Amino acid sequence: MSADAVTLELLREARETVRGSPLGVINTPMIPWGQTTLPLDIHCNIHIKLENMQRTGSFKIRGVANQFARREKGGHFVTMSAGNYGKSFSYASKHYGSKGKVVMPETAPASRSILIQSFGVEVERVPTSCMMDVVTRCVQEDNMTFLHSFDDLDLIAGHASLGMEVLEVMPQPDVVVVCCGGGGLLAGVAAAIKLSGCDKTRIYGVEPEGACTMYKSFIEKKPVGMDAKSIASGLAPPFAGKLPFELCQRYVEGIVLINDEEIKAAVSTLYSSGLVVEASGCAAFAAIVNNKIPGLEGKNVVCILSGGNIGKDELANFPG
Repeated sequence: MSADAVTLELLREARETVRGSPLGVINTPMIPWGQTTLPLDIHCNIHIKLENMQRTGSFKIRGVANQFARREKGGHFVTMSAGNYGKSFSYASKHYGSKGKVVMPETAPASRSILIQSFGVEVERVPTSCMMDVVTRCVQEDNMTFLHSFDDLDLIAGHASLGMEVLEVMPQPDVVVVCCGGGGLLAGVAAAIKLSGCDKTRIYGVEPEGACTMYKSFIEKKPVGMDAKSIASGLAPPFAGKLPFELCQRYVEGIVLINDEEIKAAVSTLYSSGLVVEASGCAAFAAIVNNKIPGLEGKNVVCILSGGNIGKDELANFPG
């Protein structure tokens, strides 16, 4: 599947599917930064898209809603996830009466495994480098169907609905900042915005320094993998997706990097302002407040807070 398959017509169709999904996907609020107590040293007009308030706690339900709408009901599916996709996948599996299994990295919080299992889905925890091997075994030996958590056309088209919602509030953003793990959200949002005619909008992806697969892929000009390690486990897949890479190469201005200390500080700052955002979900915010995005002065900017699945046990690890 190539980037040419992602058309505005396809994304509009997916958006209607997501809107009408029985999973109850929410058109999340997008609020001006100035209506919060968050600090800001840059003079620009920033809006924050609150996907931490989304059904199942993150943007992932958008892609899952479109994936499951286009799969046979009652199927037997396997996926790999650090938590957020797995949560949405298990929520959808229960709704559609499907059997499911989530292969998770050992580094993912135990609380997420327990939550996913509560929906009746099996969980297998393995080293990050072994996740794809386990998925392959499930497909070959157990005849399960693999639903990819970031490198899938239906998933990316579903995530694009977020970009279209952004344009309803800010029709011509100058800059949009999005977190990046495997690249599914970044690819979907970027495609939605660019294909909708916003040719001058600059779109940036944000990755942790220890899990910068898309950053390295841009340098190598092909999707690459690495031994990804970060406190933001949701942004640390073992490799960048092939289709996300092609779309990001076409529509994304660049990838910027943040370190784990900046991520920790961002979680604490957001929490102190009344916004519960997980480490993976605050990457775009961390990039903005640490001046990693060039040319924001005087611009219309969108910052996407992509998820809020963080438990009390995890919050205790953050300062403040």
